[in-house]
Amino acid sequence: MSEVLISFDEINALCHQDMTEVNRVIRQRLQSDVALVNQLGHYIIDSGGKRFRPLLVLLSARAHGYEGDLHYPLAAIIEFIHTATLLHDDVVDESSLRRGKETANALFGNAASVLVGDFLYSRAFQMMVDVNSMRVMDILANTTNVIAEGEVMQLMNVHDADTSEQRYVEVIHSKTAKLFEAATRLGVVISTGDERQEKAMARYGKHLGTAFQLIDDVLDYTSTSDDMGKNVGDDLAEGKPTLPLICAMSRGSVAQAELIRKAIEQGGYDYIDQVQQIIHDTGALDYTAAVARVEADHALDALDQLKDSDYKQALVSLAHLSVDRNR
Repeated sequence: MSEVLISFDEINALCHQDMTEVNRVIRQRLQSDVALVNQLGHYIIDSGGKRFRPLLVLLSARAHGYEGDLHYPLAAIIEFIHTATLLHDDVVDESSLRRGKETANALFGNAASVLVGDFLYSRAFQMMVDVNSMRVMDILANTTNVIAEGEVMQLMNVHDADTSEQRYVEVIHSKTAKLFEAATRLGVVISTGDERQEKAMARYGKHLGTAFQLIDDVLDYTSTSDDMGKNVGDDLAEGKPTLPLICAMSRGSVAQAELIRKAIEQGGYDYIDQVQQIIHDTGALDYTAAVARVEADHALDALDQLKDSDYKQALVSLAHLSVDRNR
């Protein structure tokens, strides 16, 4: 099969019936006797996310010939875990905007956001039990633990201008890429694929997730609030030393590096204009994008073991889309 890339809309169309069922499961399992859980849970679930991670479960399963229905609850579980992390992240980061809307913590308060995040985690684990697979439980229990470790690692790096590229990439692998990896791995597990296939799809998910986050880091300094759905420069304001900042510090002059150091250590938006100029002048965004492209290439290499199909084509296209958000 030749590499004919398709758009995200075309990928969604390919999985439309499956995703419709996933959304039905999400709404069904989101229900609670507690009104605030329903209200806040539906607010964040319905706030415009692309369902990127659950889509990976569907594509991986279908690409391996799966014909059952376990991919529906597994995709919903992945979305619940992701949503719980968003709720907790926004509280930790004191964020006010996500996906172009007010964050749940801005509307409902920090306490409600944390507790509903806990509800989503626990509901996800109830659903894992229903799937009745120790392998699934093992993957997802390990995944949630690694994500939590990644959150703590990121917290340790906040306002630390000495964070290295290696340390930062370790955070991405744990905090972001691990859930991508779990999603693609689960599609193989329920398809009774072999260990080689499972490891290959795990590699695909890990590298895809890493590329996706690195491009998010680039967009944080190049997009408008409308494009990103969050405030431009939020990472700097929160004191997060992402790869563009790390690269700019290593490439810039002593004075430039010192200004970025001060911006990271102090946080806020006072230095955003100067920092954006330094990042541009040092080629830090091009470097970060190049690292992301290498990660996307690694993801593509992992798909070599897959038989040609429309679903493989979609997975190939997602690797390209992860570094080219304009398609």
